[in-house]
Amino acid sequence: MSAIEIIPLSAIGEVRPGEDLVATLASAVTSAGTQLGPRDVLIVTQKIVSKAEGRSVTLAEVVPGTEALRLAEVTRKDARLVELVLQESSDVVRAVPNVLITRHKLGLVMANAGIDRSNIGAGDDERALLLPADPDASAARISAALGCPVVISDSFGRPWRMGVVAVGIGAAGLPAIDDRRGLLDRDGRKLEVTQIAVADLLASAAALAMGEGGEGIPAVIVRGYAVAGAARPAADLTRPLAEDLFQ
Repeated sequence: MSAIEIIPLSAIGEVRPGEDLVATLASAVTSAGTQLGPRDVLIVTQKIVSKAEGRSVTLAEVVPGTEALRLAEVTRKDARLVELVLQESSDVVRAVPNVLITRHKLGLVMANAGIDRSNIGAGDDERALLLPADPDASAARISAALGCPVVISDSFGRPWRMGVVAVGIGAAGLPAIDDRRGLLDRDGRKLEVTQIAVADLLASAAALAMGEGGEGIPAVIVRGYAVAGAARPAADLTRPLAEDLFQ
């Protein structure tokens, strides 16, 4: 197995709505003194994808409904933000003071439907950033243009552990999940449940370089990972609602 190298792409700057993100990423690769090769995977944060796709909303234009006002009191959150969360969600999973967990329309169970108000540009305190409408399609466009596998990452909390990790919410050009069921381990025993969340592992590896605050590194090359198997989208990582173990 070859070594894995993580190459941060820091020469990106503030991404604007309508920006040619492919061109921006290609320029950042060049500025890093490298080029994309056959064993490279490009990890791109959801935030810059959403920015380029114009997925921001001005809170002043949001009118909270009755349910948003009720949940805002329960969660102690801005009622306008809660309204956006409800618009982006199919179900409210948990609502307690300072916590609002929902099932996003994409199937992702996450805090605040993935809506973010951090690092969206100076002077934009009244704006909120939504997830890409179709993260797998966004990843596919970038992958086709740059000729390498792409994972779009986002930060997720976990119900049974403290802290956040990065996961892949969009993927193209690689199997986001690697199903090993039916294969044999080193002792010849058949694997019965093993499925590897490849996109999540790559996203979390990249997050070590990207950081979670003001580091200003919204994209990373993971070099040395041998992609194997048919491509599968990140949507395949979402457990079907019928298999929700805690519902």
